Amino acid sequence: MPLDQSFRGRVYPPTAPYQVGREKVREFALAIGATDPVHFDLEAAKAAGYPDLVAPVTFPIAITLPALKPIVGDPELGIDYGRVVHGDQRFAYTRLVVAGDELVIIATIEEILSRGGHDFLTTRQEVQTSAGEPVVTVWHKTVVRGE
Repeated sequence: MPLDQSFRGRVYPPTAPYQVGREKVREFALAIGATDPVHFDLEAAKAAGYPDLVAPVTFPIAITLPALKPIVGDPELGIDYGRVVHGDQRFAYTRLVVAGDELVIIATIEEILSRGGHDFLTTRQEVQTSAGEPVVTVWHKTVVRGE
């Protein structure tokens, strides 16, 4: 069953605030093999002009992927999660994420396309501080394979 096209443009409420912790930054950096000291050493980060540890540029995936649950879990949209394949992701930064940030995510369904019997869902997630300062925009493309 194709995805419900009427969901295009739907905006979801902001997520609960996520506190970016130093250990989460370090753990993520280790997991992806990052080696820059600004991810691990507070003094190195401060020497580079940052207020705290700097998260690797792909860190927002750790908070934006779980924030997609209200979308992919909405039975009215019609996603069969057993048929989901990750299609693409991209990031457009206003500034880097640093430890101590308190972030919220506002998700929007930007596009729904059907091609070759498959559905392609593109979401845009605006990641900002709880005070409303823009940090990064993340786009996710989810492919729902046809039967």
